[in-house]
This record gives sequence, structure tokens and C-alpha cells, in this order.
Amino acid sequence: MAQRHHDPTDSAAGPMTTGEALAAYLRGQATEFLRALRLHGETGGGAPNGSTDAGEPVDAARALRRAARRISGSLHTFRPLLDTGWSEELRPELAWLSGTLALEHACEARLERLLLALHRLSGASAVPVRTAAGAEGPSHASGAGTVAGADATGVVTAAGATGVITAAGVTDVVAGVDGGRALAGSATGFSGSRASVGAGGRAGGAAPAAHRAASGGTAPAAVVPDRGNLTVGAAKAGALLDRQLTLARTRAHSTALQALGSSRFHAVADKVAVLASEVPLTPAAAGTDLRPLAAAALDRLTDAVAALPLVTAGHPYNAEALVHGLSPDPAPHPQDAPWHQVRLLLRLHRYALEVLHGGDVPPDVRLLSAGQALDRHRDASEAAAAAAHAARTPRIAPATAYALGVLHADQRHEVEAARYAFQRSWQAQTVGTTAP
Repeated sequence: MAQRHHDPTDSAAGPMTTGEALAAYLRGQATEFLRALRLHGETGGGAPNGSTDAGEPVDAARALRRAARRISGSLHTFRPLLDTGWSEELRPELAWLSGTLALEHACEARLERLLLALHRLSGASAVPVRTAAGAEGPSHASGAGTVAGADATGVVTAAGATGVITAAGVTDVVAGVDGGRALAGSATGFSGSRASVGAGGRAGGAAPAAHRAASGGTAPAAVVPDRGNLTVGAAKAGALLDRQLTLARTRAHSTALQALGSSRFHAVADKVAVLASEVPLTPAAAGTDLRPLAAAALDRLTDAVAALPLVTAGHPYNAEALVHGLSPDPAPHPQDAPWHQVRLLLRLHRYALEVLHGGDVPPDVRLLSAGQALDRHRDASEAAAAAAHAARTPRIAPATAYALGVLHADQRHEVEAARYAFQRSWQAQTVGTTAP
């Protein structure tokens, strides 16, 4: 059935907007870009591990990304009204900058999402808190926020706050075990107590005195009789994800700092500075209406949504998603790409509306809910990919691999839930805007 939406070319949509409105919008976004760049330079890059107050640098980087995305999206939607050579040269550079600055935040959000999901799936009662740990290296004291254990291949120390793990040829952290049963650690989530583990995963004797002192003297703090293996696997999976994603976040932070200091970025900043005062419009742009180009962006979005399997998204189970579930190919899930494309086109549609309304877009609850559903879809699919990547780590324990498999399935379930939410919001938008 054909879908009809609000037409930005309708005369009731507001006064006619021409290339002058586009120029004013681009100048405003270029000014926001330069303001965020100045703020970033005044506050510095900040620390990727949160050891210093990095709130302002994070806000500055987010403002840089926001302005870069809007300038790039407007150059794409309204490119017939702009100098072709200039726009085609600047647009991919802005996309590169926005993507580079987004990596660090994406790693942090992905780690938080996965640790909270592991906490929920393991049935723990307290929300994990990643607090600051003590000195780096093997720890001999039982304390909150620190996991210390011995594996068959070496010694691991995990810092609950920053995810820093020092290891001698190991891939995971062994939680406290006594008689094959998991011992509940401190109230900080995936923290545990130091214990000796012998061959075959069994306890090599009584618990150390440090553990007994931390648990009250004579007995373990709490025993989970039926979920021992899953609890140990979740703790080790959380430590592994913490290590991998914290390392990825640190690398992304370094990459962003290098990008902001490169000659490539300075060339982009110079062009944006020129854009703040002069927009290279074509001679005919001053009298050209913007609404047909905005309507074309909406048509591209509508066509992309029509190609989505919305009928499948309306069912609780998507059997087709299991076809590649055990594939060794580390490429992204084949079903996710069309949904990511719809998310991009929805963003371009929103930016086109901002240009038409001078940045003051009337609130649209249905459009907002559709965008939020697609954001959830993107976050869940990337988190599932991160869990699958961690599960491919060589020589991890079976309990760790099992916990990561459960985590991957949980995030793919979130993907299906987000698709269903988008389907309902989009259909509501269609019904609400269909002509009588």
C-alpha cells in the first residue's frame, strides 16, 4: 500500500524559502562549529579514562560533531544550489571528522550497555559501579572495584573503574571459586575476591585469609548454588569486554587528538571559517525554492522504508536472522545495513526541515520516536557485534564463551525490539499524515 506523508512543498508548510535561507543556515552551523572548536582548544582534549574532569571537552567534541553532521547533510540535500567542486570537496571531509570524533563516545556507550546487560542477565541485585581502583598490577588485598585472580597462563589484575587490565598471556579473569561454586564479590558489580584455582577449574584448597577477612571471617559472603557457572562466566566476560572496549576507546581518543592536530583538519576548519561569512551558492540559488529538494529527501526516506521488511519486524521472532548466526565471517549482520541506511536518511530529512524552518523545527513526536527506535537499533546491533568479537578471543573459558553468547542473543533481541518499535511509530506517522 502506498504511503503518503507530509509534503514539504505544500503551500501550507510556511513561507517560500530560497537559497538565502540555506545560506543563513550554513553560516549559523559554521559559527557553531568554530565556537565548539575554540571551546575544545581552551579546555584541551581531556583524558579517555575519565581520570580528570573531561565534561567540557566531551561537550565540545559533541558540538563539533553536531555542526559537522548538519553542514555535511545540508550540502548533500541541497547540492544543486551550491558550487559543485566546493561542496563535493568539503562534504566527505566533514563526514570523516564527524565519524572520527564519534568513535570514543561510541566505545564508552557500548561498554556501558554491555556491562549493564551482563549484570541484568546474571541476575545480580546491585547495579555495577565502576569506581576508581588502587595501584595497577597484581593485587594482594581484597577490596571493592578490583578483581584479582590466577589463570592457568598467568596473573590478571582488573581495575573496575577504568577497565585497565595487566596480564601475562591471559585472556580472562577468574572470579572467586570455592568448591566449584561462585562466591559473590563486592557490591560493585563484576568485582570478585582473590582465589586460587587449580587445574580443571576446581578450587585448589581453602579460600585465602584475605578473602575470609573481607567476607566476615569464617564463611563466604553469599553463595549462588544454581547459577555458579553463569556468574563466573559473566564476571569473566565483563572483564574481557572491559579490557577490549577500553583499549578501543583509548585508541579512538588518540586518533581523535591526532585528527584535530592534523593538516587535514586544519584545511577543513579553514573552509568552515570561510563558510561562516560566505556561502558559495550558484547564481540561480537566490530565487530557487528549497522545498522540492527537501521533498526529494523525504521521498528517498520513504522509498528506503518501503524496502524494509516491516512485516517481519512486526513478528516477535525473526527466523531469518539466525541464518548467519554462527557464521565465522566477522562482517556486520546482513540485515542491519538497510536499517542503518534508513537512519541516515531520516537524519537528512530532519536537517532539511531545519533548513526550511530556520533551525526552529516544530516538534514531531512520531518522527522523534522513529529516530529513537533507529538509534536503539544501531546501538544494539553494534553491541551484539562487540560481544561476538569478544567471543572469538582465543583460549577463553567455556563459561565465558557461553556468557558472551547469551549477551549476543540478548542484544540481537534488542535489535528486533527496536525494529518493531520503529514499525509501530512509522505506521502511526503514516496514519496520522494520510490525507482523508
